[in-house]
Amino acid sequence: MARLCEVCSKRVARGNNVSHAENKTKRSWSPNVQTVRAVVNGRVMRITVCTRCLRSGKVQRAI
Repeated sequence: MARLCEVCSKRVARGNNVSHAENKTKRSWSPNVQTVRAVVNGRVMRITVCTRCLRSGKVQRAI
């Protein structure tokens, strides 16, 4: 499953771990995306959506 929200296009952010000695190593922050059944253009589809879009009501869930 791709770590991408299909509503707001939130995706993996990349950066560095920085130690006390200022050593830097690569790391990434993954968004919390869930696969849900939602109504899209009048049809029920499975989409991956971040939890912020679910909580804010940007997605109408199918029952």
